[in-house]
Amino acid sequence: MGRLTVLKQIAADLASQFGPDCEVVIHDLKTSEPEHSIVYIVNGHVTNRDIGDGPSNAVFDAIRNQEKGATPEDHTGYLMKTADGKILKCSTSYIHDDDGTLHYVFGINYDITKLTMIESALHSLVTPENKEEKPKEITHNVNDLLDHLIEESVALVGKPVPLMNKEDKVTAIQFLNDAGAFLITKSGDKVANYFGISKYTLYSYIDVNK
Repeated sequence: MGRLTVLKQIAADLASQFGPDCEVVIHDLKTSEPEHSIVYIVNGHVTNRDIGDGPSNAVFDAIRNQEKGATPEDHTGYLMKTADGKILKCSTSYIHDDDGTLHYVFGINYDITKLTMIESALHSLVTPENKEEKPKEITHNVNDLLDHLIEESVALVGKPVPLMNKEDKVTAIQFLNDAGAFLITKSGDKVANYFGISKYTLYSYIDVNK
């Protein structure tokens, strides 16, 4: 029995155990293009994704770490949010082949929106201070992911593009490079247009101080 077959069985069992609010998704990093990494998903209505859709930030982290020769570590119990406002408690596991190379990403995304509403109602009784982690938005295609990364780069600089000088743009573009944005097909064109620079200038900014 192949590794993917076993993972699909586990995914189906987990989704059955925890019900329709529990999405379980498998990304294949070897046989799929990054833009279409999902090869299996149960309860995809949780994030409105389906087979053939693209990666989340966690999957992009794995791809970026592979490019750098690093081994990603499993990440459990973190928060994400969907475009329609659902709050998800997520866990991501990285599955390697026998030769040690990363092959699959196994994700569990549990919709805790209704639970957080209950928690909010009971908050004054059980919690003196609100220390909830601010969730990031989960995406289901690489264009949305690139848009979010660009937004983060602008927020990092702290000023709109028309007010940015060269150093500001270098900071933003190097953030995008470190975040793996340029692994997305044709992302260079979009980023260059967004920051009002040529692709030659874009690549020169990536290489500054490297």
